[in-house]
Amino acid sequence: MTVLYEDNHIIIVNKAAGEIVQGDKTGDKPLSDIVKEYLKVKYNKPGNVFCGVTHRLDRPTSGAVVFAKTSKALSRLNDMFREGSVEKIYWAIVGNRPPEEEDTLTHYLIKNEKQNKSTAYDRETPRAKKAVMHYRLVGASLKYYLVEVDLETGRHHQIRVQLAKIGCPIKGDLKYGARRSNPDGSISLHARSVSFVHPVSKEPIHVVAPVPNDPLWKAIDKK
Repeated sequence: MTVLYEDNHIIIVNKAAGEIVQGDKTGDKPLSDIVKEYLKVKYNKPGNVFCGVTHRLDRPTSGAVVFAKTSKALSRLNDMFREGSVEKIYWAIVGNRPPEEEDTLTHYLIKNEKQNKSTAYDRETPRAKKAVMHYRLVGASLKYYLVEVDLETGRHHQIRVQLAKIGCPIKGDLKYGARRSNPDGSISLHARSVSFVHPVSKEPIHVVAPVPNDPLWKAIDKK
């Protein structure tokens, strides 16, 4: 775990692919518990340590995750994420060149709970939730393309399913049509940065998460 930012109220860490943010049925140790242990040791706290989950990243993705260290920060951050006042920028590596250099995608997503998968439709569909995101092509290698994504809504698997819908499944994402898996089971999707007004101090916060230590991430040229 790498700490990207910390103050009295919040801590932002760079999640590795494969880690879970919050406990689930796998019983694997979640990132929230790892952060609690870090805080307990750092501040020599004898009792329980508060660490509130404000948002999640899919297990196979990496990047910036914001946790709250106080209940005041947690309730305010929860409101901010719900209202869309936290800007999250993602980087995705895809195998096919996107149809446009930059574009806004609007689809209607239906989540299948049993399969833990979403399906994107071009038109409004019963039970579907509207999903909007903006993308632009920011780099390329010989075989892959680096796409920057700015989410307007936060739907289940939104980036993964919307990019797949336009013929650009994320590298390693077998669930949404990638040709093969990544050796470590990750998908090449990274929460690159997070920006918001601090819930307590009201100072602007902007944190950038370094990309995974992987040859492809390091090699792909930025425009």
